[in-house]
Amino acid sequence: MIASQSAKAALLAAATLAATALPITASPAIASPATASSATASAPGHPGVQQVLDQAVAAKLAPGMVADVRDGRRSWFGSAGVSDTGTGRERRRNERFRIGSASKAFTATVVLKLAAEGRLSLDDTLDTWLPGLFDNSAYEPDRITVRQLLNQTSGVYAYSDDPAFFATGVGPEWFEHRYDTHTPEKLVGIALAHPPTGEPGRSFKYSNTNYILAAMIVEKATGRTFEQELIRTVIRPLRLTGTSLPRTDPGIRGPHPVHYSILFSRDPRPAVHDATRMNQSFAWSAGGVISTTADLNRFFAALFGGRVLPPAQLREMLTTVPTEGANWIPGTRYGLGVFEQELPCGTSVWGNAGATYGSWSYAMGTRDGEHRLTTQVNGDWAPLSVFTDALAAEFCPAGTNRSR
Repeated sequence: MIASQSAKAALLAAATLAATALPITASPAIASPATASSATASAPGHPGVQQVLDQAVAAKLAPGMVADVRDGRRSWFGSAGVSDTGTGRERRRNERFRIGSASKAFTATVVLKLAAEGRLSLDDTLDTWLPGLFDNSAYEPDRITVRQLLNQTSGVYAYSDDPAFFATGVGPEWFEHRYDTHTPEKLVGIALAHPPTGEPGRSFKYSNTNYILAAMIVEKATGRTFEQELIRTVIRPLRLTGTSLPRTDPGIRGPHPVHYSILFSRDPRPAVHDATRMNQSFAWSAGGVISTTADLNRFFAALFGGRVLPPAQLREMLTTVPTEGANWIPGTRYGLGVFEQELPCGTSVWGNAGATYGSWSYAMGTRDGEHRLTTQVNGDWAPLSVFTDALAAEFCPAGTNRSR
């Protein structure tokens, strides 16, 4: 039920962001009420971004798309399309949605806050905090550090790549398993049944297992649930009122768009399904967070602006490793739960992004946190260029060619 880091996995509902979107030869058939492509915010100031939204909906790359800009004290919101194709309800700024692997930025922040408090160290090895968990496996937990979990160089297999696990999230199987509960121990057990993907610290290999293990360490270090620590260290101090980690609750509380999914169909005209309700314990700390565009901008602005982590921990977060050759997002380097992406024009932006069933969000901006853009579509078949086009429109010099 979780996307692998292969090219086809960008649409997987397991809250993993992939390198590129699943190629399909035609857009799904989407109901198109009269309001299906209307902008709900004034475009002046950000006409390029609004154009990307309008074109994405017109091309049926998603039922609806939103963009939220924060530039210093100024903000702007734009939208196109609908939240619900049945009623024609338009996209709104306060809607909550599943953010997929953008959740990793929250998890890494919790771990780094605990490191700043002296509760753990990034150099701690897994055998220190999780003794016995790796018994009878091919892994050497005394060689794998917390830092390697967060920068995706641990070599721990991605449980989402397990063929049997992946199959439960495709097509009709998804409907049978949408409410299954997965414990962290079960997810890690699936991963440990496979050999390591590489030597610890050697190279980048995206794995949701890393972030499940990181949250398990948080619980061991604090004696509290990961959700409680997320609230204490991030959600409450930043007043992120639309952000939560429901774990097993299948619903999205508060206003939200319908999450439309093709459930990995390879059909050139795939059917679209309502995938809004599901138990995301299969993603948990690796991709189970629910948030809003405004909350994501607030979080990343504070994080990169140095208002969440002390300088030493922020430097650790922003120390990156190359992702080339890992079949991930082109032009990126990965830090601790965040990544740097170079746009076609040469400008670099920082943040995170995530794909899950029926939702894909992209939250990026300047290194200092002052200028942010968060975009989201309530579908899972749009190409990556939809998001890089929006980023180029906001952050690249006028006249720069968009990615294609």
